[in-house]
Amino acid sequence: MRWNFVLKYHKMSGKTYSLPSEAEWEYACRAGTNTPFSFGETITTDLANYHGDYTYGSAPKGQYRKQTTDVGSFPANAFGLYDMHGNVWEWCQDTWHENYDGAPNYGSAWIDENGNNSLRMLRGGSWLNAPRYCRCAYRVRGVRDDSNDDFVGFRVVVVGPRTS
Repeated sequence: MRWNFVLKYHKMSGKTYSLPSEAEWEYACRAGTNTPFSFGETITTDLANYHGDYTYGSAPKGQYRKQTTDVGSFPANAFGLYDMHGNVWEWCQDTWHENYDGAPNYGSAWIDENGNNSLRMLRGGSWLNAPRYCRCAYRVRGVRDDSNDDFVGFRVVVVGPRTS
């Protein structure tokens, strides 16, 4: 279902779209910061949709909405991107790798053609997760199927020529 959307959008716009690589996703999430969240050292449920009964750092408990929220319900990061923390986990192009040893340079997707292609990278956390799972650097693997559509989604990027 996800790729049907991308293919239809491609036909409408004439542009090529893809999932972001894991490196592209983290760069976009961080928005020029080096803190756990693009908003700083901690996060609250006024900034993102996550399981508000849990806290991170010095932040207080917050609201637990128990569902996704509309995009734009929370402030954008410094790059103008919404919901990089929480709401739904987001698929990346990359196949699962335990760590970054051997990862490609320049932000390209790391796709293991000889391994298990059913395991892919997920980033961002979701509405049902504690805030620690919503950190810029947090990464998990997921199986490509449609059984978790209530807390997993995707973000597309326009594919253009690399400048280096």
